[in-house]
Amino acid sequence: MGNALTEDQLAIVDAVREFTATELAPFANERDQTKQFPIEALEHAGRLGLGGIYVREDVGGSELGRFTAALIFEELARGDTAIAAYLSIHNMVAWMIDRYGDDAQREQWLPALTTLVDRGSYCLTEPSAGSDAAAITTTARREGDEYVLNGVKQFISGAGSSAVYLVFARTGEPGSRGISAIVVPAGASGLSFGPDEKKMGWNAQPTRQVVLEDVRVPVGNRLGAEGDGFAIAMSGLDGGRVNIAACSIGGAQWALDQTLRYVQERETFGHPLGEHQSVVFTLADMATDLHAARLLVHDAAEALDAGRPDATSRCAMAKRFATDAAFTAANSALQLHGGYGYLSEYGIERVVRDLRVHQILEGTNEIMRMIVGRRLLGR
Repeated sequence: MGNALTEDQLAIVDAVREFTATELAPFANERDQTKQFPIEALEHAGRLGLGGIYVREDVGGSELGRFTAALIFEELARGDTAIAAYLSIHNMVAWMIDRYGDDAQREQWLPALTTLVDRGSYCLTEPSAGSDAAAITTTARREGDEYVLNGVKQFISGAGSSAVYLVFARTGEPGSRGISAIVVPAGASGLSFGPDEKKMGWNAQPTRQVVLEDVRVPVGNRLGAEGDGFAIAMSGLDGGRVNIAACSIGGAQWALDQTLRYVQERETFGHPLGEHQSVVFTLADMATDLHAARLLVHDAAEALDAGRPDATSRCAMAKRFATDAAFTAANSALQLHGGYGYLSEYGIERVVRDLRVHQILEGTNEIMRMIVGRRLLGR
């Protein structure tokens, strides 16, 4: 795609690649093993404009398009998939505040979020409401000029470290129409967190429950009108799905690059591993599938930039295909490394573990199939 990129896009990719090579890639294994959340590296990313990639410039954002963002997230994931995915979630929160917040809300929260001095968490999923997001039970009861929030949010990236929690809570009737989006600041009375989850992957970013017990926030912390929350949540997920797909491609591309070097150095039965036909075929399939995934991601990103009416379906296609293809490619990379692929020092097993969750989050791949299928049937 290099020849199709503008000079500005090429310069952005080069800058992100340099950041990735110095701040992420050398420390990815250690951060995975020690569960270290790299605050300093994130603040460095903020100075590069990566804390508000598609936030408007008047509050410190970079105001880039979704296509350029996809390029950025793929590069970040080549260095550390877990941190790249975290930055995707943070940017989703910042974009929602920028898109749906009023001037006062944007000025209150976005200047610090875009620098990544402050960080944001997206709080939709609950212990009993994952794919069926309209079934959330967290409540926001209005008392005068305040909302009183009660409930538990599950699997929240950055919980305990973030300054801003974008909480989706029920303010009205059952179903999607009774949900509102409310910003809860860190330090609010009654806000607490569960223990850090012990996970298969994504160890470099914290994941905890967000517990709300009679948390009071001003009504002015609500984004949009009462009942707009579900639509706000879903609009953010379109971009989030493209980003996670791009992160998947970046992680798998790194695994493929490592494998290309390995099979030319490793000898079996008197010949380099790369001379065996089965290995050549596997490499060809990996490269082909990742290229196809990349084209789907770019197509979806361009659909978002253009405001196409079928953008949601295209994002679902890209997310489903790319996350499946990337996990398969990374798993093939591990297999081609043999026993060495199973060792943490090579990094391949880390990428396999990190990519597995991408088939689940931002809407499971089964839900992606439902979105695409229902559109085909006109539902």
